[in-house]
Amino acid sequence: MVLLVVALALPVAAIQAQDDVVELRMVYYTDGNEDVVTRELLDRFEAENPDIRVVMDVVAYNTILENLPIQLAAGEGPDMARVTDLGGLSQYYLDLTPYLEDPAYWEENFGPYLEWLRPPGDETGIYGFQTQLTLTGPYINRTLFEQAGIPVPSDENDNVTWDEWAEVTRQVAEATGTEFAMAIDRTGHRAAGPAISMGAQFFNEEGRPVLVGDEGVLAFSEMLLQWNEDGTMPLEVWAGSSGSYAAANEYFINGQVVLYMSGSWQIGQFNQLIGDSFDWEAVPNPCGDTACTGMPGGAAVVALATTEHPEEVGRVMDYLASTEVFSEFAARTLFLPSHLGVAESGVEFETELPQTLKSLEVFTAGVAQIDPIAYDLQGYAFNRIVFDSWRDRLTQAMVGELTLEEALQRAQEDIDAGLAETETE
Repeated sequence: MVLLVVALALPVAAIQAQDDVVELRMVYYTDGNEDVVTRELLDRFEAENPDIRVVMDVVAYNTILENLPIQLAAGEGPDMARVTDLGGLSQYYLDLTPYLEDPAYWEENFGPYLEWLRPPGDETGIYGFQTQLTLTGPYINRTLFEQAGIPVPSDENDNVTWDEWAEVTRQVAEATGTEFAMAIDRTGHRAAGPAISMGAQFFNEEGRPVLVGDEGVLAFSEMLLQWNEDGTMPLEVWAGSSGSYAAANEYFINGQVVLYMSGSWQIGQFNQLIGDSFDWEAVPNPCGDTACTGMPGGAAVVALATTEHPEEVGRVMDYLASTEVFSEFAARTLFLPSHLGVAESGVEFETELPQTLKSLEVFTAGVAQIDPIAYDLQGYAFNRIVFDSWRDRLTQAMVGELTLEEALQRAQEDIDAGLAETETE
């Protein structure tokens, strides 16, 4: 009888232990292998912290852009999420400061990027951490240049202009039978760096975003329309994805384009999916009249106010942001580290491909070339309104629904209306 009681009691104890486990949900998107790396790191965390279980919901990037904001606005959502609309979603973040073991550590190692996550007027809150520092910039298919017998212009000159790249990549495409000379992701963020290089200011003296009358915005908008009209770029990327972000990475992976304008986050994916199938590499950001800049950025894992377990979320965040764990994450994902301590000590990236290492070096060097306006635009809490309005109205101009003048005017009206809406909330 005693043995029976013990046998019956064991499942009850197991149920009680299971009930003590706090389950947290993290919504996560991935560009390469970072979801796999993060899951393995969380497995170790759970082994050391058996009272917490983290469920990762890995979703498409457009789900983060389009569905997550709707959930959060409805008062629903996960405990944590990996996001790129850093300031635009800040009203939904949880200030982790009371739940972190050492907030000073976060300030010391993530200080410059903590500002990107803070709501307007907040100068002290800690809401999450950048998983990486990113920089927009182009990649080339060097193999195509070699087959065409045409030198890569950036081998001799770091200050190659966009006009020069367009001309030489058209020559390479024609000589090799490649479908397109260039491609660029469908997003205002990707177009902003070239526009700033051509003199775009994006803000007026009062700090309000303004596109109409901005000569740099006009100059690159004209270029982008021309390249899509004359076949230099695949029109389908911008015209075939109305209302949403679209990447052109598959064109580059499949060898259909000579130059691809995207960013440093593609390195891990190219390392994995292209490998040494052809010689690919990043090249310095092309120049305009005033700069040779890309746009800084990156994704961040943030805590969300919808959580019912802020203390446990703080423990997970402290673990992922710790020096040792963050360093391993950067090494395995091939990301530029946003952790200042890790950046200073250096990262031994886990790759032997020379094109991967060279691309990391190019983007690292490019950080020093970032124009101050690019930092201002990235740190602007409502930059998503600017990027999306510009992108969508440019698409209408590309397909002939609007003139470029009309497109920029409509984009400005969209921006003004979007900002007015945020001011009344």
